[in-house]
Amino acid sequence: MRDLELTPRLQLLADWVLPGARLADVGTDHAYLPVWLRLHGRVVSAIACDLREGPLARAKETGRAYGAEGIDYRRGNGLEVVSPEEADIIAIAGMGGENIAAILARAPWTARGDHTLLLQPQTRAEVLRAFLAENGYVILREALVEDRGVIYPVMEAGAGEMSLTLGQLYGGAALLHDPLGDRYIIEKIIRLQIAVAGTNRSGGSREKGDGLRDIVTALLSLREEWRNANGP
Repeated sequence: MRDLELTPRLQLLADWVLPGARLADVGTDHAYLPVWLRLHGRVVSAIACDLREGPLARAKETGRAYGAEGIDYRRGNGLEVVSPEEADIIAIAGMGGENIAAILARAPWTARGDHTLLLQPQTRAEVLRAFLAENGYVILREALVEDRGVIYPVMEAGAGEMSLTLGQLYGGAALLHDPLGDRYIIEKIIRLQIAVAGTNRSGGSREKGDGLRDIVTALLSLREEWRNANGP
């Protein structure tokens, strides 16, 4: 059997999949995650979904190249081609947080408590965290992973209730003890400060500038919490 090596962000997702689960991987692209999980006997079945034919063809080729069986390849929009009873774990990775939120919004059954959600937003993680908090989900754990020089958040979510501070929306719901937490927060602060400066130069609305500064202040407070939690 050829060995398939996952990128760090996909490996973290794979590590969080409980043995014996049934997986649905939405936006599967090359299907590296379901193929790896099947090759290592971690899941009993897998559904690999993608919106477009090109990525789905690549997914099937990956499965053939590595000899992975037990994967059902489906073309469709989000979870529209998956029935609730077909999977225990829903993985949605490699897309913007707003896209992940939209996929979950179209599948409200994911908030009933029967499924574990493994989510990895590439951008706009704050949009996803806000959606989860407002729609009956709770982030059970969150971790950061560095992949090709970029830090990505990975979240495990399920049904429940949570409230997040402004700092947690932008800086992570449960990252106070994550070794990459300080760097993640600092990078967010720098990007927001650049945005504030751009708003000032362009004569943007005062309300927008004040909103950005409020987020920076909240992140500075969260960073202080991280430093206190992790010692000098």
